[in-house]
Amino acid sequence: MSGRAALAPGAPVIEARGVTKVFAEGPQLVPALRGIDLTVRAGEFLALVGPSGSGKTTLLNLIGALDRPTAGELTVLGRPIGTLSRAERATLRLHALGFVFQAYNLVPVLTALENVEFVLELQGAGGERRARALEVLRELELADLAQRRPAEMSGGQQQRVAVARAVAARPALVLADEPTANLDGENAEILMHLMRRLCAAHGMTFVFSTHDPRVVAHAQRVVTLLDGRVARDEARPPEPAHEIMPGAGRAPGGA
Repeated sequence: MSGRAALAPGAPVIEARGVTKVFAEGPQLVPALRGIDLTVRAGEFLALVGPSGSGKTTLLNLIGALDRPTAGELTVLGRPIGTLSRAERATLRLHALGFVFQAYNLVPVLTALENVEFVLELQGAGGERRARALEVLRELELADLAQRRPAEMSGGQQQRVAVARAVAARPALVLADEPTANLDGENAEILMHLMRRLCAAHGMTFVFSTHDPRVVAHAQRVVTLLDGRVARDEARPPEPAHEIMPGAGRAPGGA
């Protein structure tokens, strides 16, 4: 299964029809999603917003094939999530999706380059994987940090390495759950600017779950969830990308 972002602009990447998700808490059944209808197309830069408990993370987990819907139809990159086996969902996640989380989840004993290269190795990339890892680090303006370990980088730099790892295989779909939650304003702006650049350059689709107005300001489409339903779906012009100044977001004393 190829994860490369080769979908035609406007092609459906996510299609949800009447999607529900119910969790059992003891004898109680708790509905988290109550009939989601949503289509996301190739190249979109979309933010899922809403108060805590609105269903944002649940929906992101379903789209990311980490779980299956209770009812309804959910198709991601042409694959029906509800009928895939656990192994088939794992294969979809490994080869076709990119994930960025609030926690950076980098391997502490590996360098930035090795963290990115490790995922490519898991995906079966051959001898070109080091060159590909270096290429994506350059795109995220991290080439000079390729040999540093996570403890030698700032939080913003670590999150950018996590993004590099997520996009190294050029997945058609990148899912980000609160990616700026641990970042200050400057590093959040740098991260959003760079992800928008990746979206434009490679046609990747980005879907964020977020409470952060800094993320929402960059989104081209904002979907608001409330009580497990889509309450609002609006297209909007994104905030203009900001020029990244030399040295922005570096670790104190970093090169």
